[in-house]
Amino acid sequence: MGPIETDAEQLLETLEGPLIAVGDVVTYHFLQAGRLPDVALVDERTKRETVEEEIRETVTQRANVEATNPPAELTADVVRTLRDALERDEPTTILVDGEEDLVALPAIVVAPDGASVVYGQPDEGMVHVVVDDEVRAEVRALLERFEGDQERFWELLEGASRDE
Repeated sequence: MGPIETDAEQLLETLEGPLIAVGDVVTYHFLQAGRLPDVALVDERTKRETVEEEIRETVTQRANVEATNPPAELTADVVRTLRDALERDEPTTILVDGEEDLVALPAIVVAPDGASVVYGQPDEGMVHVVVDDEVRAEVRALLERFEGDQERFWELLEGASRDE
């Protein structure tokens, strides 16, 4: 999807738009570098294990919204919460009960052009995706192959059914 970065400070030097961080370790590195992501999604886990206490305390300290999203799923709850967070003026940290990994995909679809979606690639670094129409189309094509109620998913993601 994008280049793999290993230095959060160096990555931050290239940012021009909003920052969406997916994952506890990614979020932690941005916070340590002095940058609060515009939207952060954390689940207190990394590589399916509980994160170190320092990381957990740091990334959940500012958690101000919660969502439920079981592993290997994208629920209506997490999609709505993501959309709401992107519309807020203040930074938002979403504490996910379950797993946040797949939420990077809908984040890329709904983030504005120029936004950076950064997610962890275990044992390698951080994948940095700068959102534009081309990458958005790639991710849409990937999401269209997911199982489930596609019509409902796109309604939720694109905001057509915000009040349901």
